[in-house]
Amino acid sequence: MPMPGQLFPTSLVGSYPQPDWLIDRERLAGRFPPRVRARELWRVHPDHLAQAQRDATRLAIADQEAAGLDIITDGETDRESYSNAFATALDGVDIDNPGTALDRSGHPNPVPRIVGPIRRARPVGVAGLAFLRAQVAPGKTVKVTVPGPFTMAQQAQNDHYPSLEAAAYAYAAAVREEVADLFAAGADVVQLDEPYLQARPEAARQYGVGVLNAALEGITGTTAVHLCFGYAAIIHDRPSGYSFLPELAGCAAQQVSIETAQSGLDCSVLAGLAEAGKTIILGVLNLGDPAVESAGQVAERVRRALPYVPPEQIVLAPDCGMKYLPRESAFGKLKAMTQAAARLRAGQ
Repeated sequence: MPMPGQLFPTSLVGSYPQPDWLIDRERLAGRFPPRVRARELWRVHPDHLAQAQRDATRLAIADQEAAGLDIITDGETDRESYSNAFATALDGVDIDNPGTALDRSGHPNPVPRIVGPIRRARPVGVAGLAFLRAQVAPGKTVKVTVPGPFTMAQQAQNDHYPSLEAAAYAYAAAVREEVADLFAAGADVVQLDEPYLQARPEAARQYGVGVLNAALEGITGTTAVHLCFGYAAIIHDRPSGYSFLPELAGCAAQQVSIETAQSGLDCSVLAGLAEAGKTIILGVLNLGDPAVESAGQVAERVRRALPYVPPEQIVLAPDCGMKYLPRESAFGKLKAMTQAAARLRAGQ
């Protein structure tokens, strides 16, 4: 983590814009996030793709460091979406003959089809973490992201387990193995992305926290869970509040990542999470507008949370992943965020 006692550390949520030479960004933005593989999105020949992805990762890390972020990610530059790289690497799913599930927008989307026991045959993100760690200065805090088990179950067609809940617990076992390996390999923070806790609140109330806790059982490192309303470039209507959030006071993750900028969230909902000891990864950058906010605007968004969350329990971040923004816009927004953090630390 950042140096002890440092207030308002800054971080990405996960993704950073991939370069145009790496991925067809127009094609990416013109479809729903892929749940199965979408190799047609890459502009680079498969023989050179891994090298190109590593080069893009270096650029994403360099931008984060130049912007002054305290916590560094790999920018998810080697992924077609936040979830499909891990979800399609598991045993027990047929990705060549996909199923169908409704996206959070209500539209059908091709998804992994569960045809047998869900198992993780090998570590998925450890090599990427090693590359990330090798690019940053010793002692620098790094964060990696893994799709959460509840969300992956919602993004699959279940043709094997007796219920979607049973499938979610099977995903949780695979996630727990991955998280344990990531911490053993040197991750400082591991974040589980669980946007479908918000998108499917009825099922979330039945077993969402239980599945999340199963994925983190026995894990001792710093863990986070991210909930959002969907990418602003795809889901344009922003509700003013979360359908599932206070319930996370009972989850095992130490940090809860949420968005406040795009929705104008009433931050009083965060009080219960803070009282439960959760650090809030506070989304303070509006990703629905490419215009770069001023440091003052960002600082004011942070101040809206301060009556409910102590400063030492706040991490500043964008509302969600930044992958759909123009890169110059994303970089400008990160600089505004780190400038806002400096103002807040100085009491301005």
